Amino acid sequence: MSLAFASALSTNPNSLAALDEVAALAHEQLGGEPSLALLFVSANHIAAADQLASRLCERLGTDCVIGCSGESIVSVGTEIEMASAMSLWVASLPATTVLPMRLEFVRTAEGGTIVGWPDELPDVWPAGSALLTLGDPFNFPPELLLERINEDQPGIPVIGGMASAATSPGENCLFIGPNVYRDGAVAVLVHGDVAIRSIVSQGCRPIGEHFVITKAERNVIQQLGGAPAYQRLIEVYATLATHEQEMLRRGLHVGRVVSEYQETFEQGDFLVRNVMGVDQESGAIVIGDYVRAGQTVQFHVRDADTADGELKQMLAAIKRVPNADPRAALLFTCNGRGTRLFPGPNHDADAIGDALGNIPLAGFFAAGEMGPVGGKNFLHGFTASIAVFEAASPTPPRAR
Repeated sequence: MSLAFASALSTNPNSLAALDEVAALAHEQLGGEPSLALLFVSANHIAAADQLASRLCERLGTDCVIGCSGESIVSVGTEIEMASAMSLWVASLPATTVLPMRLEFVRTAEGGTIVGWPDELPDVWPAGSALLTLGDPFNFPPELLLERINEDQPGIPVIGGMASAATSPGENCLFIGPNVYRDGAVAVLVHGDVAIRSIVSQGCRPIGEHFVITKAERNVIQQLGGAPAYQRLIEVYATLATHEQEMLRRGLHVGRVVSEYQETFEQGDFLVRNVMGVDQESGAIVIGDYVRAGQTVQFHVRDADTADGELKQMLAAIKRVPNADPRAALLFTCNGRGTRLFPGPNHDADAIGDALGNIPLAGFFAAGEMGPVGGKNFLHGFTASIAVFEAASPTPPRAR
């Protein structure tokens, strides 16, 4: 078979009937057995997860399946929020290696490690590889995984999200082949005659000027440019238009430049993190990330218009790439987006359809999204992380 994709959605609350529906639709669209499948289910289907996993492998004729539960489910042009939904995405990937894996976090005397790496994994992952990853937020530390990939396999994107259909440990479900787990992570390494392009839309824009951190400890910024961090914030606030001041009062963020080897910094060059608190007496600002002196940061704001504009701009950029040929996509969008952020439903799914056409699409609203910024993988919040699949161009081998 040639490179091909399909996706299907069911809102049937009967779990087995919904599974049969999406499997039949996707199989018919694909025209054959898939090399890879991803399944996303709403909370009401978790009770039937074990039956769903084995039944899906049987229906599709493959065990190369991963998936998870989500509070809201994505399909072509649709985001089903907090209601029954099942979304299936399948791909035929000729001349491509697809290697599923079940990963776990194990505590050690040194703190902890990730185990479960398949023996078939090469020491150096091939150029053009991507790791699609789904995890449980209660018992699997994605930051540890991303730190290891950044160090051991630099340049390889990790794209995915954390399951979001539960409020307590053990209530989510993760699919891998015919098996179901309530903890850890599932992933699949993909490399070969398919290109996976990553889009990470953080939905923020910088305000004011950028500053160099001159004093910091862990996640506390004490000084910016030699002055108390809070003083710098007040200075920036005074330069803003009234509507921007209101945006800042509703939610303030700090963007840290990922690559310092640039002369100028623009939207998209920053890893954005929430401001968790301000100590007006000491002038310190506490953010959701570790920082150090010498790093460059800039204050950011987020609202629906900014998030809308950034996502559409990033999607439009794909179409300007010579020979770009988007065939399918996976969307891992924050559970703080959707109608919690935008004035109407289906925003991110619609944006993908408007920019790339109604290509096969699936995904879910995540409790943390994974994707690269500035060539390094990070865990994000309030972000849309997208994997866009295209036919691969020849790439040279990676050097170590």
